[in-house]
Amino acid sequence: MLSDNDEQDLRETKVYIPNTNAGEITDNNDLIMEESSYHMYHAAQTGFPCLSFSVIPDILGENRIEFPMTAYLVAGTQADQPNRNSIIVIKMSNLQKTFKDGNSFDSDEEDIVVNSPKLDVKPIRHTGAINRIRHALIPNKHIISTWSDTGCIHLWDISKELFMIDRNDVNDFENPRQNRQSPLFTFSGHKAEGFAMDWSKTVNGRLLTGDQKKDIYLWNPISEDWIVEQTSFKGHTESVEDLQWSPNEDSVFASCSVDRTIKFWDIRVARHKACMISVIAHEDDVNVISWNSNDPFLLSGGDDGILKVWDLRRLQSKSPVATFKYHRSPITSVEWHPIDSSVFAAAGADDQLTIWDVALEKDIEAQEEHEDIDIPAQLLFIHQGQKNIKELHWHSQLPGVIISTAQDGFNIFKTISV
Repeated sequence: MLSDNDEQDLRETKVYIPNTNAGEITDNNDLIMEESSYHMYHAAQTGFPCLSFSVIPDILGENRIEFPMTAYLVAGTQADQPNRNSIIVIKMSNLQKTFKDGNSFDSDEEDIVVNSPKLDVKPIRHTGAINRIRHALIPNKHIISTWSDTGCIHLWDISKELFMIDRNDVNDFENPRQNRQSPLFTFSGHKAEGFAMDWSKTVNGRLLTGDQKKDIYLWNPISEDWIVEQTSFKGHTESVEDLQWSPNEDSVFASCSVDRTIKFWDIRVARHKACMISVIAHEDDVNVISWNSNDPFLLSGGDDGILKVWDLRRLQSKSPVATFKYHRSPITSVEWHPIDSSVFAAAGADDQLTIWDVALEKDIEAQEEHEDIDIPAQLLFIHQGQKNIKELHWHSQLPGVIISTAQDGFNIFKTISV
């Protein structure tokens, strides 16, 4: 039987939906996480905040749905002083299913210690803050690229750190000594710092980098080294914000820019003619793009807070096939689900991470029943609790698992929606 206080709590419980009439809060309201909406949720901090990270593929198997889970990441810090920055190789292990049937697991103190998630790190000293970091699995090597705010791009081999993190119980996050390895390769030919960077999905070791002075450079691997082509791709009139290789064509890539456009390029063509198609995509800066691995769609997010889906077979129309208006601040990260081609996730400067399914249609009956809630029918889930979310990634080997980084650390979670 419920006590009077329990009955009062139930009467006053109300669903909070940001950006709607159901999203109004007062000083008397407390926001509480709805535990039954998550299969798993964990938070972690690594000292200084990280603007960017990449998921590192592992050899533990594909489509892992059993708990506890393990995930490997590599991240780059934004420290308070340039000489305090690091690349951080991260292992998150013993990630237990945190909620069951809407209730936290009942555990005594000993069980809590045994079942607590574990965070192991291996830092590598890095000169300058890291604007973006990307991982490439090249045969027998784990190579990463870092875009530094010093204007340089470095390549690193973190294979040793991954080997050590699996065989060393000492947590280097608490150890002031850092590995001072030198980068494999450094390119300082960009005229300014940047954020745009992507490894080819079809050609091992091929890389693209773009800067705030609107130049895009192509890197090609040569034996144990790289050659950066002297002539850059030119076409944007403002900063290049993001780059994405085609997942199935080794010569095609897309770029987006502060100049509001998305451009598609073919590297086989002379640089001054390499831009094949240009689309004015948003009313403001285009911040991020993501190329669907399974279907011919490109996803974009801009400073206007709008998400757009572009059908690559219909680019001549210069119009998106879907537009989603929900976020009320600039979009900071977007990514398609690695398997389900209609699902994507997005993050915004409004401290919200959203999950969408473009295949869903409006439910008229449900809409009439909840007339006070005006949200897109394709919006599956809203994740909150982080401040200033910078980047998100799905884990391709852990179905439905999302990892996000923000000013206050990392979240790794799996919702009941995907």
